[in-house]
Amino acid sequence: MKTVTLIAAAADNNALGKDNDLLWHLPDDFKRFKALTTGYPIVMGRKTFESFPKPLPNRTHIIITRDKNYKTVFENCKVVHSLEEALIVGNQLNNAVFIIGGGEIYALGLEKATCIELTRVHGNFEADAFFPEFDENKWELIKEEHHPKDDKHKYAFTYLTYQLKI
Repeated sequence: MKTVTLIAAAADNNALGKDNDLLWHLPDDFKRFKALTTGYPIVMGRKTFESFPKPLPNRTHIIITRDKNYKTVFENCKVVHSLEEALIVGNQLNNAVFIIGGGEIYALGLEKATCIELTRVHGNFEADAFFPEFDENKWELIKEEHHPKDDKHKYAFTYLTYQLKI
């Protein structure tokens, strides 16, 4: 079965980022993101893609943009113009596709997702991009792991894995 996973770190108030940047630095969450997404296609909006210094290694980047003339010079990057097109391209590459942001792409992806990997950062933040509200009655929480605040992590957070109820 093909899986579409939304993967995000969002605050208690669903804040994702501000001015095209993350609101926190959580090294263990970055490691988890890398472990889960390496080897799989990752779908993102153009602004999310442009916020990276360079493409992430060992992942095909599928970039959604409305700009029909948008191009990228990087290998392993494909430009598409809708989420549907992104998922078709991603599914041709692998049975699992990860949607990695931003807020607008997550909102569109929620309708297509079969799984949500959410790092819930404990705190409320000022932001201009937010993770969409979702009906938790339609999702089953299958895994939960708390990570306390420590020397490397300014905020406590919890990894939450949801699966779509059939």
